[in-house]
Amino acid sequence: MSFSDYYHATQGQPPRYTLLTALELWDGPPGYALDLGCGAGRDTLELLRRGWHVLAVDAEAEALARLEAQLDDQHRSRLQSLCCRFEALPLPAADLINASFALPLCPPAAFPDLWQAIRRALAEGGLFAGHLLGERDDWANNGITILRRQQLEHLLADWEVMMLEEKEEDGVTAKGRNKHWHLFSVVARSK
Repeated sequence: MSFSDYYHATQGQPPRYTLLTALELWDGPPGYALDLGCGAGRDTLELLRRGWHVLAVDAEAEALARLEAQLDDQHRSRLQSLCCRFEALPLPAADLINASFALPLCPPAAFPDLWQAIRRALAEGGLFAGHLLGERDDWANNGITILRRQQLEHLLADWEVMMLEEKEEDGVTAKGRNKHWHLFSVVARSK
């Protein structure tokens, strides 16, 4: 599956609300962030603009090429990019882990280990920002990771939940296709 249309539609768009919320809640100097499934870089670029060092991870080389084409030398010096599936990556220690619309792409069998890796990578006080899809989402039967609210609350039981918003609505995808969304937006602090 090619993501070119998705990258074209999202490149240059503002950063996601979940990331902006996490950055508002961050109370220290800019640190080290992981952007899992970074796409064309809308969130990575915001982190770099704010002085963070970033490891941007995406399974598609095109995504990383588009991201790197948008960088000046100052931002490039604080970016490391890696082309791989993020669930296969041993996650390094980080202050912030961002996963905007990426975690559902993790195969369901690999998701529990990925979530534990996210948990281990964040030091106490570190922040997670991201999205997950619920069982009433149109993509729920497409072999991706889907969670019921109770499952998500269980995953977040050992976190300080700063934001947990659930939306269910008809809308469109970044590619302009009609879709029923069942979306969880999460910002949580590691305890």
